[in-house]
Amino acid sequence: MTWGLFVTGTDTGVGKSLASAALLHALARHHPRVVGMKPVAAGADLHGGQLANEDAIALRAASTVAVPPALDNPVLLPDPLSPHIAAARAGVRISIPGIMHSYQQLTGLADAVVVEGAGGFLVPLSDTETGADLAQALGLPVVLVVGLRLGCLNHAALTRDAIRARGLTLAGWVANRVDPHMLAPDDNIAWLRQYLGAPLLAELPHQPQPDARALAALYHLPPDWT
Repeated sequence: MTWGLFVTGTDTGVGKSLASAALLHALARHHPRVVGMKPVAAGADLHGGQLANEDAIALRAASTVAVPPALDNPVLLPDPLSPHIAAARAGVRISIPGIMHSYQQLTGLADAVVVEGAGGFLVPLSDTETGADLAQALGLPVVLVVGLRLGCLNHAALTRDAIRARGLTLAGWVANRVDPHMLAPDDNIAWLRQYLGAPLLAELPHQPQPDARALAALYHLPPDWT
């Protein structure tokens, strides 16, 4: 039976893609077929003559199953902007039912699917829908990536409350040391351990050149994930 996880972050630029790729490598030690999904990606460059998003590429590199781009990145927007603005500029409407259809197809090809959201949990996808609506529609357990920097406690607390308000489960969280100069990071992690009420899955160190495969060894997966 295929199961999935939805990865969100306390903000944009907190290392969701790195954490998601490392999580895929960690899951691959227990499941032969794992695949990452970036439903909505804003920002694309030419790779091998085709437009692609760096986050989607990172997830593909960490996956053990190769799938068509229409499945693992159904919405690719050229401009690196908030998805609702990038979509409007591209003349595209982001369809949650369409994304759900792609996800369902992935579940038939993999044992585990890691879905990485765009930006923060409430990032706008249109004038009426947000990333939280997508997460709610998928109904998956949520993994929260906390970028350890000044202000992260407030962002993490607000995101936890937003996840719960949608009736979703915060299955775990990842502490990512994005700011090597942050003061008292261990004290921040201690507060988050108590407040979030979910297991700390991994504490990722700051790396000038991040290596998702190496970071996978730092994950402590719950027994029911293995």
